[in-house]
Amino acid sequence: MKILFRLLGKLIIHIGSFFDKWLITPITKLFLGIGHLLKRNTKGLDRFIGKKSTLIVISLILAVSAFWIIDRESNVLIDQYAEVLYKQPVHATYNEELYVVEGLPKTVDITLVGQKRHIFLAKQSPSTGVTVDLTGLKPGNHKVTLKYSQRIASLDYKLEPSEVTVTIYEKVSETRTLDVDILHKDNLDSKLYIADIDLDRTNVIIKGAKYKIKKVATVKALVDVDDFVNPTAGTMDFKDVPLVAYDSKGKKVNVEIVPKTVDAKVKITSPSKEIPIEIIPKGHLAFGKSISSLTADINTVKVYGEQAVIDKIEKLPVKINVKNLEEDKTFTVTLEKPAGITDISVTTIKVYVKVADSDTKDFKDIPIATENLNSRYKVQALSEADSKTTVVVKGSKDLLNDLDSTTIKAYVDLKNYGIGEHEVDVKVSGEDLRLTYTPKTKRIKVRITQK
Repeated sequence: MKILFRLLGKLIIHIGSFFDKWLITPITKLFLGIGHLLKRNTKGLDRFIGKKSTLIVISLILAVSAFWIIDRESNVLIDQYAEVLYKQPVHATYNEELYVVEGLPKTVDITLVGQKRHIFLAKQSPSTGVTVDLTGLKPGNHKVTLKYSQRIASLDYKLEPSEVTVTIYEKVSETRTLDVDILHKDNLDSKLYIADIDLDRTNVIIKGAKYKIKKVATVKALVDVDDFVNPTAGTMDFKDVPLVAYDSKGKKVNVEIVPKTVDAKVKITSPSKEIPIEIIPKGHLAFGKSISSLTADINTVKVYGEQAVIDKIEKLPVKINVKNLEEDKTFTVTLEKPAGITDISVTTIKVYVKVADSDTKDFKDIPIATENLNSRYKVQALSEADSKTTVVVKGSKDLLNDLDSTTIKAYVDLKNYGIGEHEVDVKVSGEDLRLTYTPKTKRIKVRITQK
């Protein structure tokens, strides 16, 4: 509104001056001259002015002149335009080696007001843009004015904002150890593994206001898997890996990092291992039925992942639900990746279960072992009956006849048991998962003593 009022004021003054200079003064002089002539030649002039044609011509000239003047001045008012230049960068002048400035907007909007042709010329003409001079200002808060340099003097302009309050800090610096973050890691081929990342430097310098430097918990080099071009096992070189500073909550901290980027060597491996599949039936078959055969169309698979994880895996367990099963059945099973495994060579397998009539057989004098006893203790059974058990094995007759009793294990779990006498549960298991194992002795008594 201020700009509009200012324009209207200028326009009124301009129109008044124009009429005074080009209309009122000349007409006054004209009539004064006419008066002098009338005094000298009154009769001739009276006859000239008294003619109807003379009066018509004079009236026409005055009307045309008035129209031309008013039209010209009204065009000045009508031909006023406003255009906004959005997000114009702000350039600040100060000693960047010694100070940090906060509160200064990166961009501002500029409103240009004037005739359309002038605005067009202004947009085409070079300009130093929006500037602010902070030279000589000391650390602290300061209210400063933004300036816009435009060579077209006939234009008015307004900055939004035009004044800002900035805070100037002394710049400090510290050395920090550089860490690595891998971005989009899940986008890497599941058969590949990033084994190591070697940066060309271990430390960087961070600069900024002291309070911000204190916020920095870590500085990380961001290695982005999406930047890998056709990754394969081997070493890949990367240039200009960006660095970012974070606080303790993982938020970015805006400080200067020197250098801004680093180079990295990324070692990619493809650890794998061939392991057998172990079919584990879950649930009880229908009454009087047992598993006589348990096979799969694939017996081994290749797993991929971190080398340390692969080294610990000896077999891949595959569970199938045989609850209330009465007859032969084929299961299609989707393999699940164990923790730390990134890929498996096969995703699904078929498991063939054959069912037969169930039978039982007793296996006597199976020794009872102990597990998970604290290394500071020793244990003994309180009686001969507490050291052995009979295991009832249920399954098809053919499997029972071929079963070796040494593959049956009876044990007690002594985890969290201390010195003293305890009555503990007996557990049994066997290598042949097609069979079920049940101890006749459910609980035994043991004594735990100090070594």
